[in-house]
Amino acid sequence: MPVKKKARKVAKKVVKKAKKTVKRKAKKSSKRK
Repeated sequence: MPVKKKARKVAKKVVKKAKKTVKRKAKKSSKRK
C-alpha cells in the first residue's frame, strides 16, 4: 500500500502549511486589536 503512505505524507504537509497560515492570520488579527 505505498500509495496510501504517500497520500498520508502529503496530507501531513498540507496540514502543516494550513497551521502556519492560520498562525500568521492570527498574528495579523491580533495586531489590528
